[in-house]
Amino acid sequence: MSGILNGKRILVTGVITDSSFAFHVAKLAQEQGAEVVLTGFGRVSLVNRIAARLPKPAPVIELDVQNEEHLASLAENVRQHVDGLDGVVHSIAFGPQDALGGNFLNTSYADVSTAVHVSAYSLKSLAMATLPLMRDGGSIVGMDFDAQVAWPGYDWMGVAKAGLEATSRYLAKYLGDQNIRVNLISAGPVKTMAAKSIPGFDKFEGVWDERAPLGWDLSDPEPAARGVVALLSDWFPKTTGEIIHVDGGLHAVGA
Repeated sequence: MSGILNGKRILVTGVITDSSFAFHVAKLAQEQGAEVVLTGFGRVSLVNRIAARLPKPAPVIELDVQNEEHLASLAENVRQHVDGLDGVVHSIAFGPQDALGGNFLNTSYADVSTAVHVSAYSLKSLAMATLPLMRDGGSIVGMDFDAQVAWPGYDWMGVAKAGLEATSRYLAKYLGDQNIRVNLISAGPVKTMAAKSIPGFDKFEGVWDERAPLGWDLSDPEPAARGVVALLSDWFPKTTGEIIHVDGGLHAVGA
């Protein structure tokens, strides 16, 4: 069966559980014909167990985006499985607990810098680490959460997401002459493991249920994953530096 990613080689980062956006992106990408390589942070054995639930086997490479050795060896490690890349998915974010939960005015710079490094700067790090594999161009897609407004308890992670959005635009500017597109999917909230660690996450539920024009299911990562797969395909050949909202339309409406 043909799919919109037939023959494409895709690197998907950030697979933690089978409820994560990254897992659903990897699953859909395989179903659409892509050859998928995964990266995992820390507990690679756990990621391997999750990867076994995909439609097809997918190799897992350890990647800590704060580890320069991991970044320097990433291209060579990917080449052990595929001879290049057509797409890269950035689904990586982390903020120390002190950077969330209403502590905004008292968070130390050390904790802020960790949030920004892992959640925003890492998009640039990942792009540069995989650049040698995208000699014929490609698509880089990152997972975002709308940074236009302040959210309850999201605090410095919101600042980090604003940094991610700006980083994607600058990458689009500087990588465009190599035919590399860089876009973000701004997804509505989904009850992933990462989301459950956000203090006040439960406050988002009522907001989306009541205000999203198309409605929103907090247990369904697939709409956002479909958006990622669409951007990885050839159907957006001249779209870059863009933030596409997959949030039921909530970003477009007021109270």
